[in-house]
Amino acid sequence: MIRLGIFVFWLLHFLPLPILAPIGRGMGMLLYRLGRERRRVARINLRLCFPGMTDAQREQLVRAHFRAFGQSLLDRGILLWSSEKRLRRLVSIEGLEHWQAVQGQPVICLAPHFVGLDMGGVRLSADHPMVSMYSRQKNRAIDELLLHARTRFNPCVMVSRQEGLKPVIKSMKRGLPFYYLPDMDFGARDAEFVPFFGVPAATVTALPRLARLTGAVVVPVVTRQLPGGRGYVARFYPAWDSYPSGGSHADTRRMNQFIEERVKEMPEQYYWLHKRFKTRPPGEGNFYAR
Repeated sequence: MIRLGIFVFWLLHFLPLPILAPIGRGMGMLLYRLGRERRRVARINLRLCFPGMTDAQREQLVRAHFRAFGQSLLDRGILLWSSEKRLRRLVSIEGLEHWQAVQGQPVICLAPHFVGLDMGGVRLSADHPMVSMYSRQKNRAIDELLLHARTRFNPCVMVSRQEGLKPVIKSMKRGLPFYYLPDMDFGARDAEFVPFFGVPAATVTALPRLARLTGAVVVPVVTRQLPGGRGYVARFYPAWDSYPSGGSHADTRRMNQFIEERVKEMPEQYYWLHKRFKTRPPGEGNFYAR
């Protein structure tokens, strides 16, 4: 079944993006209908992060997210099999001067979990080899496909989370920028409870630690999915001044605040299907428990 699905993805990637996009958004609505648990997780996340919204507004946002997520899934076929020329045409880059301004220094490209994350990452890797981390997939065929997509244009280094940060630091010392995905709940280890939309969230403190260890500059990059199948835009933001400041909690809070600001700009594109608030401070109940 998995191989049949991969074959269908391969066939669909030949379609122009304006045709592929609505198919993907339709698939997203199918996932909305079938994915009862993920739908529930998204509703809980949005209730926690946007308590001022009405139930109807949040439900509209959940549906919009599933549509954007479904499109991003099908668009991954472009990353797997399309030419570099097509990728460059479909994913544009803004604010490149912010990255160019810190060339020659160790760089952490802070890339939060928006649906365009992989499109932006692979597009950047076409210009420059990078190092990034990934979570191994249970299915070997899917794991190999994901690694292929992320390393096909340049000799990029992919480090599994099980390997830890040492290979990342080693690669950064060789001059590779670190494309860092910071905002998922991996448990209490190496994390602090830092507010995210006012809710304490177990947040890995690796960003200030890595910046301190390597002397790296943090340059955020966020990829936006454009409407109507018009592609994606990976936008660089100015490098952060005075970072790290020396306070782990304050530095991690700064990261979360930046992500919050970007979420407010395009809330339907943030990855709400993840149990972001799964790990709770002592004494707090599980938000996702039935």
